[in-house]
Amino acid sequence: MSVLPESLASWIVIAVLLFWFVGAYNRLVRLRAAVLQAYGLLDAALGKQLDFVEASIAAGPQPEVAPTGESLSSVAPLRAATTQLSTLLGATRLHPLDVGGMAALATALQVWIGAWRRQHPDQVTVFDADGTLSRPAQLQAGVAAAVPGAVEPIGWPEPSAAAEIARSQFNQAVAHYNAAIAQFPAVLVAWAVRLRPAAPLL
Repeated sequence: MSVLPESLASWIVIAVLLFWFVGAYNRLVRLRAAVLQAYGLLDAALGKQLDFVEASIAAGPQPEVAPTGESLSSVAPLRAATTQLSTLLGATRLHPLDVGGMAALATALQVWIGAWRRQHPDQVTVFDADGTLSRPAQLQAGVAAAVPGAVEPIGWPEPSAAAEIARSQFNQAVAHYNAAIAQFPAVLVAWAVRLRPAAPLL
């Protein structure tokens, strides 16, 4: 048989704690939802980049085949990297807050960008996070070094700022969410409801 608090002060304390818990939980859930919404925009932007590269591969010369059946085309690494990124993007779409999945996606993205850059060294454009400035990827090294601690923009195949803007917004949403669930006493709420940190796309 449960024992009820006998004093009004005890009820007030319990009510305050309950309201605080619900308020903190709702805030964390809103921040988590913001991360998921930002990922949806990022997923769409990455999908357009993949479509651009796949169309470029399809429009190019078809690979020759050696007698053993092995491809002789120099576009083969780009084709393989595109397939890998597309597969990982589909997997990450199911669990966008999974840290391991996001790390794998980031690695596949860098491999894919590298393959495109080797295939088309003069067709890589870098945009600022707000999309207001673009420049050839060859000029990016000096710019990145001039801003200590800044996340280096990605040189995208399709000359559009949408992917870099979406990546920046997603990373900001992740940073706000991770900061919130790490703060005390909100960290207790996060632990109680099993909210885990997310990972940015670097």
